[in-house]
Amino acid sequence: MTQTRPLLRSIGFGDPVPTRGAPLDPDTVRVAAEILSDVDAGGENAVIEHAVRLGDINAGESVVRDRADLAAALHRLPPQTRSLLERTADRIRGFASAQRACVRDLEFPIPSGFAGHTWLPVSSAGCYAPGGRFPLPSSVLMTAVTARAAGVEHVWVASPKPTDATLAAAAIAGADGLLAVGGAQAIGTFRRGLFGAPACDMIVGPGNRWVTAAKQLVSADVGIDMLAGPSELLVLADASADPKIVAADLLAQAEHDDDAVPMLVTTDQSLPPRVDAELRRQLATLPTAPVAIRALANGFSLVCTDMSEAVAFCDRSAPEHLEILCDQAASIALLLKNAGAIFIGSLSAEALGDYGAGPNHVLPTSGTARFRAGLSVFTFLRARTWLRITDPTAAHPLMRDAAALARLERLEAHARSSDTRIPARSTPTDSAASS
Repeated sequence: MTQTRPLLRSIGFGDPVPTRGAPLDPDTVRVAAEILSDVDAGGENAVIEHAVRLGDINAGESVVRDRADLAAALHRLPPQTRSLLERTADRIRGFASAQRACVRDLEFPIPSGFAGHTWLPVSSAGCYAPGGRFPLPSSVLMTAVTARAAGVEHVWVASPKPTDATLAAAAIAGADGLLAVGGAQAIGTFRRGLFGAPACDMIVGPGNRWVTAAKQLVSADVGIDMLAGPSELLVLADASADPKIVAADLLAQAEHDDDAVPMLVTTDQSLPPRVDAELRRQLATLPTAPVAIRALANGFSLVCTDMSEAVAFCDRSAPEHLEILCDQAASIALLLKNAGAIFIGSLSAEALGDYGAGPNHVLPTSGTARFRAGLSVFTFLRARTWLRITDPTAAHPLMRDAAALARLERLEAHARSSDTRIPARSTPTDSAASS
């Protein structure tokens, strides 16, 4: 009798963390660069040409949806849908505003005056939301609401073929308008400032590989949040985990698209086969089963000898989403360092993070959580430092040291700039300072 192969392949602790998300292929980067170049040269006409060619809009259709269009879409929504979007926006806004309140300006006394920093938002932000197989009004809320909470003055959304829900989400988020274009042409529009939108200081939001390639290409002169790869979930579970919940959460991740990566790390050797049985049972009635099955082939399961080994692997993996379905979930969470977002305990489904419990769902993928955070108000903020010298006498030691250090580096103009602020009788004449 032939044994059925598990839907999640098994790996060992010593194996390399499987690659999640291939680097951008040269053809994608080349096509994105060509579109960006066309937009640079041809402006709005080039954007329209590519948008029509790629099916974003029909010939003769307007690219721009202004505030009146967004408001009209909001009023067309069924009351329960409108209320759902508004409740979700309120939760996202509440969390983002609380984050913003944690960020304080600083004034620090120094012997000759004061130094400090001031937190300032960027002036303009472009927020991209996918509009392909699954339009994502939730991504409109996650990006545009957060930008507004950070204090960004000009906020625009881009999304191809926007539904009323997407347009209404932009209205609820307080966006200035929406551009009904996608792909690299949308990123080029944000960079250059076309169709009434300003040239953006920051471009954020998830997208397909052409969006990602375009964001990479413009990142030398425009801020971006991250280069997002396929979405991923790692479930860390022990013997207390319910295989039904584990399977449901893995499938919720797997149905994103063919490239999604569901992962299971456990200390219970009996859990993977029980989860496999649950996956098969739930797939039998799942409308998105064909996509989910292909995505499960990207994932894996790993049985660790103990929780210390499991935590070490999770940190090495640095997943986008990390669920802890363990008896001591809160204590284990304190041991983990590398993850885009952590979901602690069996009630804290990753899907709640996707759909607006508060924290943002735009998160680092492919192991980049080791050095990058997810989208938040901090994405749109800059800490500008300042210096104010108020006591000329107390400043003399600082000025002498600055001049001496400048001469150590053979930058005489720097040294003289400092020297000119020291009265003649205080100017150092010793050989060390003048050498």
